[in-house]
Amino acid sequence: MAIVGYLEGTDPEVLTRLAIRGIGTLPLSNGADNHGKYIAHLTPADGVSLVVGYLHKLTPIAGMGLKPADMLFACKTHNIPVLLIVPREDHDKARTVLDEVIDYVKCVDPAELYDRIIEIVG
Repeated sequence: MAIVGYLEGTDPEVLTRLAIRGIGTLPLSNGADNHGKYIAHLTPADGVSLVVGYLHKLTPIAGMGLKPADMLFACKTHNIPVLLIVPREDHDKARTVLDEVIDYVKCVDPAELYDRIIEIVG
């Protein structure tokens, strides 16, 4: 069974549709919101096939000294794809914010999130 790790704020309708298909969902934290397991601590044992969430959950947090690359280190290390939800018209701007992680992060318009998830995890 595929498991999609999701950051707080991810569309609950999308998560429900995944659950109906038998795809597991796992709440993930950016380290500040205590939403679930800290994203930087993901391991292969968690069985996460994909991580999704809004871009703002990974932007630098004042005072914490973390960059997107710090939070997504485990995803890159364990080859877990990452979809960040960003309105299509802002994809180019998002790429600038993501800078050093843009090579393994894909931006997806909110309206296309479910379809993109299914393309990746089936």
